[in-house]
Amino acid sequence: MENLSKFVLARKRLVGMLTALLLLAGGAAIALLVPNVSERNEYPGMPSYEANQQIRETYGTGGYERPFLPVVTLPDGTTVDSPGVRDSLDRAFGAVAERTGARVVSYADTGDRVFVGEDGTTTFGLVFGGPVAQGGLPGSALGEGAVLDKAVGEAMRPELPEGAGLHVTGLDPLATGVDSGGLNVPVKLLITITAAVLILGWVFRSALAFVPLFTALVAVPVSFVGLLAASVFIDIHETTLIMLPLFGIGIAIDYALILVTRWREERAKGHGGEDAVHRAMATSGHAIVFSSAAVAIGLVTMMVLPIPLLRSLGVGGTLVTLASALVSLTLLPLVLARAGRRLDRKALAGTDHDSREASASRAWTSWARGVVRFRWLTAAVTGGLLVVLSVIGLGVNLNVPVSDDLAASGPGRDGLVALQEAGVPSGALTSFDVYVPAGTDPAAVAGELSALDGVHAAVAPDGTAWREDGSALVTVMPVAEGGTEAGRNAVRQVVDAVPDGVLVGGNVTQQMDYLDVTYGAFPWMLLILALVTYVMLARAFRSLLLPLKAIVLNLLSLGAVIGTMVILWQWGWGTEAVLGVQPDGAIGTFIPVTIFAFLYGLSMDYEVFILARMREEYDRGADTRQAVIVGVGRTGRLVTCAALVLFFSFASMAATGELDVAIFASGIALGIFLDATIIRSLLVPATVAMMGKWNWWLPAWAARVLRVAPSPLRDEHRPATGPDTAKPAADAPPAPHLPRV
Repeated sequence: MENLSKFVLARKRLVGMLTALLLLAGGAAIALLVPNVSERNEYPGMPSYEANQQIRETYGTGGYERPFLPVVTLPDGTTVDSPGVRDSLDRAFGAVAERTGARVVSYADTGDRVFVGEDGTTTFGLVFGGPVAQGGLPGSALGEGAVLDKAVGEAMRPELPEGAGLHVTGLDPLATGVDSGGLNVPVKLLITITAAVLILGWVFRSALAFVPLFTALVAVPVSFVGLLAASVFIDIHETTLIMLPLFGIGIAIDYALILVTRWREERAKGHGGEDAVHRAMATSGHAIVFSSAAVAIGLVTMMVLPIPLLRSLGVGGTLVTLASALVSLTLLPLVLARAGRRLDRKALAGTDHDSREASASRAWTSWARGVVRFRWLTAAVTGGLLVVLSVIGLGVNLNVPVSDDLAASGPGRDGLVALQEAGVPSGALTSFDVYVPAGTDPAAVAGELSALDGVHAAVAPDGTAWREDGSALVTVMPVAEGGTEAGRNAVRQVVDAVPDGVLVGGNVTQQMDYLDVTYGAFPWMLLILALVTYVMLARAFRSLLLPLKAIVLNLLSLGAVIGTMVILWQWGWGTEAVLGVQPDGAIGTFIPVTIFAFLYGLSMDYEVFILARMREEYDRGADTRQAVIVGVGRTGRLVTCAALVLFFSFASMAATGELDVAIFASGIALGIFLDATIIRSLLVPATVAMMGKWNWWLPAWAARVLRVAPSPLRDEHRPATGPDTAKPAADAPPAPHLPRV
């Protein structure tokens, strides 16, 4: 890294020109990407997705869409068999199809008693609308943009018999409390930038605070250049364009903060001019390289999945991470060499930067001493808390929400209660379409499916909205809702029972296939990521145990985040009171894997910062206890401030009208908070202190395999000896092959 900084500083004009060109290219890339991003989610090769696509292309309605159920309760003494009632119902349901373009089936047009309650006074229909939610994220986000229920009510009421009641139910109408508004992207960016300026101002207390922000504002457009190039090979989803600048600002500031802080520290030791830059690069530069690699490794999880949305997010996150590291390692040394001292000179009155940077933070040093002193108690309490949260996380519900977890009152609930009192099972809420190609008898298919256990009914209407070019649609009404195990079993039975060529679609079916595709190979992918990470960190820390500990704590942290998400978004403890959003009892199917991909790298990011500094102190001759205290004292403020910037980036992203995006962003924000507080401030120093000299052990055979210098065990009660552990001069930089902060 020192050689890179020398190369950059020897070519200041060239670096400046290339930066300007990349900024211009970034602006052009944004202009080209915005009108060409994808708003749809495609899952090629997934049977249910192909079925839903066929249904939408042929009929224009239904498929992935959840049905709306208008429930009509007739006045006392009137049944569906009373004179004129069926004609009124036919006009009412016909008005829905005419005004909304939806596909409607009911007792009125089929005469099928399956749409009539046991007493004959309650009847309902199924309304399949157009692609209201088809462009949304795959998951459980109900009620977003669900305006069809209002249109149905307005169309039907004038045509119903006098005195009849109408309630429109369905999973979407039941999901009240979802905010359809939210902050737009510029406002979110403003919140992120404002928070970053305040945090950096508190850290640096000089105009130097704007340098990391400047780095971020350069890195984000540069990443769009890479994203434009990637768009030749993959579809870029609009969510990626929203996520990229918010995440990019946070991660770029993180990397710049590391380098600028170390540069200040070198200046405080008496190194001036370009020498301070070179020394900072020789230490923090390695940490930035390893940290960006750790983040990229985590995002590989999404890049290899056959889900275009997740692949787009993974590629975008990786590109902005690499762009942030690149700008921090090239442009930032140039800025520090040319203007750093001048910017840092204009500090707040009475601030002595030299004395402040020459030694570790007193507050964090005292904190570390306390953690080391009570390391066993600290590890037991914090580890126990994370284990409990992880166990809770095992109960995460990734399926379609069930009605019991949705609104307890309102028109949607009234309609469902009326259905259930009339003997109609709630599984009708998750009715789904089956596409029957030309040459296959839809009535025979419906009859076969109706006989299945768990299926309440299967109907094959013969209206023009249900027959097209020789094909037909059969609608299946399960007994149990698709969010229950019984409901999912019914879907599996239907899939197994249909003849060859018949396609089973529906919201629940696609959710089930999505889970299989996304999480089926996830354990193997996790194992591969852990192995790659272990080798990388073993080389970085020259240790066999530190990488293992880092991976275990990282996975424990991720499990705790999922557990916290279950408490907030599945159980709903305090969520409505704090965020004004009513949870629906489920976590979107894409959320855990996306949270894992982002947090795995970010958590390892901070792990590298802290452990690398501990390793540096140990190599200078300190024992493990002192290495932990100095390492935390030096990096505690840095990690906390970096985490705060990223926390506000994702917290602002959570202020959105899309429930799934809000859950995802809040999960990342909570993960960063847990990682910076419980994990890095408590559990990491406690466990390192507990492991003692074994933290730093790398036998000769392992060193040969990893192609690094060995790190033999040493007696920490005696002065360090030998070329590997000898304490260097106070102003000597650490060995260049080690990642240091």
